Amino acid sequence: MHQEPLRTGGQPVATATKGLIMLHGRGGSAADILSLAAHLHVPGFALLAPQATQNTWYPNSFLAPVAQNEPWLTDALAAVGRTVAHAQAAGITADNLYFLGFSQGACLTLEYVARHATRYGGVVAFTGGLIGDQLRPEGYRGDFAGTPVFIGTSDPDFHVPVERVRASTALLTALGAHVTEKVYPNMGHTITQEELNLANSLVFGR
Repeated sequence: MHQEPLRTGGQPVATATKGLIMLHGRGGSAADILSLAAHLHVPGFALLAPQATQNTWYPNSFLAPVAQNEPWLTDALAAVGRTVAHAQAAGITADNLYFLGFSQGACLTLEYVARHATRYGGVVAFTGGLIGDQLRPEGYRGDFAGTPVFIGTSDPDFHVPVERVRASTALLTALGAHVTEKVYPNMGHTITQEELNLANSLVFGR
C-alpha cells in the first residue's frame, strides 16, 4: 500500500537546494496539498507529495492503539521515508529539508520527524499530534538541534484534542525542537491565513 507515484511541483528536485515534503489529510490528495504551496514562501523549493492509497494513511483515529493502525501506519511512515531518500539522493541535505502536513498528514509528519529527529529546515503541522493511544517517549530518538516547528490547531477540534497537541509540543521540545504552538478558539478543522503567515515567518523565513 501507499505505493502510488510521488507527486511533485516547484523546482525540479535535481536542481533544487531545498525540499518540502507535503502530506495530505484523510480524504485529501497529493494534488490538494501541493496547491497549498501557492500560499507559502518556498521559491526554489522542490515540492514532494506522496499519495496515500485510497486517500487515507491509516484507517482509524490517530489516538487509537498503534496496533489498530497497522500495517498501514508503518507503510505510511515508509512512504515518507522513501520521499526523504529521494530528496537526499538528489543532494538535498537534511538541514534543507522541510515537512508540512494537514490533519492526518500533520500527525504523520510529526510522527515521522520525531522518530528521526535531526536538524531539519523546518516542520509545519496544521492540526495534528503524535500518534498513539499513549505517547511513549522511548519510541522517539535523535536531536532536532533547534529545528523550527510550527503547530497550529483549534480548540476544540473534533479529530485532534488540544491535550495531545500540547503533549506533542512538549515531547518535540524535549528532543531539541524550537516549537511554536498556536491554539485558536473555535477555528474549525481548517487552515487559516494567520497560520500560513506564521508558517512563512517562523519556518520558511519570510
